[in-house]
Amino acid sequence: ALRSKPFTAVEKPNLIRSGPPAVYQLRPKETKIGSLTIKTVGEKNTNKANKNILLVGETGAGKSTLINSMVNYTMGVKGDDKVWFQIVEDEKRSQSESQTSDVIVYEIFGFEDETLTIIDTPGYGDTRGTAKDDIVITRLFELFRSEDGVHEVHAVGLVMKAALNRVSDRQKYVFDSLMSLFGKDVEKNIVALITHSDGMPAKNVLEALQAAKIKCAKNEKNLPAHFLFNNCLNTEITEENEFGLNTAWRVTERGMNQFKVFLEKTPPQKLKTTVEVLNSQIRLKACIQNLQERIKFIEEKQKEITETKEALNNYRKQMENNEKFTVEVPENYKDKEPIDGGWWGLGFYEGAVCCTVCEENCHHPGCKVAWSAGSCEIMKNGHCTACTRKCPVSAHVKDKWIYVTKKRYVKKTNEDMKKQYEINKTEGLNKQSLFENLEVELNQLTAEKSQLLDESYQHVVRLEEIALKTDSVSTLGHLDFLIGKIGDTEKVTKLEKMKKREAEANKPEPNLFDKLTGYGKKKT
Repeated sequence: ALRSKPFTAVEKPNLIRSGPPAVYQLRPKETKIGSLTIKTVGEKNTNKANKNILLVGETGAGKSTLINSMVNYTMGVKGDDKVWFQIVEDEKRSQSESQTSDVIVYEIFGFEDETLTIIDTPGYGDTRGTAKDDIVITRLFELFRSEDGVHEVHAVGLVMKAALNRVSDRQKYVFDSLMSLFGKDVEKNIVALITHSDGMPAKNVLEALQAAKIKCAKNEKNLPAHFLFNNCLNTEITEENEFGLNTAWRVTERGMNQFKVFLEKTPPQKLKTTVEVLNSQIRLKACIQNLQERIKFIEEKQKEITETKEALNNYRKQMENNEKFTVEVPENYKDKEPIDGGWWGLGFYEGAVCCTVCEENCHHPGCKVAWSAGSCEIMKNGHCTACTRKCPVSAHVKDKWIYVTKKRYVKKTNEDMKKQYEINKTEGLNKQSLFENLEVELNQLTAEKSQLLDESYQHVVRLEEIALKTDSVSTLGHLDFLIGKIGDTEKVTKLEKMKKREAEANKPEPNLFDKLTGYGKKKT
């Protein structure tokens, strides 16, 4: 009676507890979008509006139960029905799934009034480190840019426990790093979904959100938009707990009704900007990494020239007399070095995208999504955005090796040195001396270094313009590097202002909850 169509034999849920409530395990159809797992109940009807909700929260915050609650609400289940459906499997399996880095998409179709898509990020921000988190980000990127994927989001839900007193460093990292994926226009779609609630005002959670300055939508009281849910709706009913469970159902139904109103009145956000942010972040990482390597190579070349000048000083007399001589000088060159790289996901492997013309590492470390160099995010309009010459895709390879700079000493005659460093060969012009040519080479390297720094600076500025959060690993980790290298006072000032804004954003905020709600006022 809950569906416009009955469950098929394949879909028919398994009874796992007779209850009350009777608990059924749904048997969704599993498909793939690339390496993403899609779990679907029912058949999609394009004539019905669908709501897309992205959930993020620490392992143990109650996301699995919240997802099941959303599914039951969508199916029209009431407390009096004494029945409970779950799409996320039992707690043991749920925790096992949360230890993966896969994004799981739950699609709930075929019901009278509602269709729903829930995007879960299990295991994000756990103790396994940022390498695993990168896979989650990559999966989301894959989902947002896929033709069959998700192209708009109605809500981004921050799942938090009602007993929370402060946003932990790990929670803030999870929220901030995920928010850094979105454009600024998504802020009004971000809400707090508060689990394990008894229905009382979520004072502690709201204070924690404000103190941590988590960007999110605001309600009519200018507090973070939030909705309350209880997590024990599938608890077996007994004479002792029946009253409490009825209260739990009322809390959750009210939270779901309020959340539904929010979803209906808040326009969805197209994810075109999000994909642009993700692309910009990947290109920024690649640009900075490539830049640092190129600057290091330039600095080594500058040392090479300085050492060469010192070596030639011992032969000034021979040079003045045009005598032949041989000198040992340093020479920097590029070589290939193997890197660790392994298969992960479905048909992808971690490696480096390198330009064989410039002999540069264009995307390293962490090129995971691309199967080949041509499908790497650093490629734009058929050319690389990272390497020196912005070479075409055909000049690049993706493999398990990178270019490294090495130094060797070679013996050269004075004629060899002249050929290497002569730059004015046009007839009618006076040829510069070898020492002058070496100085010109140094100046050229300095100018190239400045240009590379400017390219990276433009990436950082652009990312700040479009990203909701700029304190992601791909941004703040490079600000000090740029500030220390860029000589332009105006640009340094702008970068320092970016750092200052972030420092201000992370300062504890005074308690606005009591001020705005009067909750803490004493009666007179």
